[in-house]
Formats: sequence, structure tokens, C-alpha cells
Amino acid sequence: MATDAGYAKYVCDQLHAAGGIVARKMFGEYGLYRHGKIVALIADNQLFVKPTPEGAAVLGTPTYGPPYPGAKPFFNVSDLLDDPEWLVRLIVATDAALPPPKKKPERKAAPKKAAPKKAAPKKVVKKKAAPKKPARKRTSARRPATEK
Repeated sequence: MATDAGYAKYVCDQLHAAGGIVARKMFGEYGLYRHGKIVALIADNQLFVKPTPEGAAVLGTPTYGPPYPGAKPFFNVSDLLDDPEWLVRLIVATDAALPPPKKKPERKAAPKKAAPKKAAPKKVVKKKAAPKKPARKRTSARRPATEK
């Protein structure tokens, strides 16, 4: 089940005080970013924060859950969204604990495509003629001349 855009907006509104919060659509769900660093996922209308020791210290006894089947467990804090001050502390602590995002290598500008080159004409290689065989003499029996 995909997350409603309204739920993602509500989560961003609750985290407004943290600053730099952006939700980006990812595969029908949302990634929650703070200053370009992904700190949480919004999936199936639930908020899953990346697990860090600092975040666990803020939570005390965290509740874990996978944001999607086969994912590693994240902190499931959906039931704690009504306390924005606490949520901001959790997101700021998680952001501080995570490494900075890797810089993507710059793409080189694609060279302008020149007009396609015409293929060079194929060289015609003349084969040397095979030596002619001497003409064969006919050896037919002569017919006798007939009188008229």
C-alpha cells in the first residue's frame, strides 16, 4: 500500500522545527531527508527512522519494524508523531549520527554529435585473370561431300 501524500506532508509539518526537512517520493513511498541526508522512510503511512545509538538513547526503548518486506528493522515511531518536540530531537540526533551523504561524481558533458561520417567507398580489388587455356581443336569426322 502506498503512502498518502497528505501523511507525508503531516510528518514534514511535525518536523518543521528541525529545519531542512524534505520528503521525496521513492517507489510509491517517501524518503525523509534532512539537509540532503536520508534520516527516515515513510512507508504504508508509518514513519520509520534509521536506527542509530543516539536515536535509541532519545527513544529509550525503541519499537522496531521493517519499512518494507525484506528490509532491516528501523525505529517505528508512527505512534509518537503527536509530540513534535520529541520527534525533532530524535531526527536531529539521528542526523548527527549518520555520515554525510556521498558526493556523486560530476557527469561529463556529452560531446556534441557530429554528422555521421560517410563510410569510405569499398576498394574494388580486381582479380587477376586466370591464364587462358589454349583453344581445343575440334576433331570431328569429316562428312563426305554430297553431290547435288
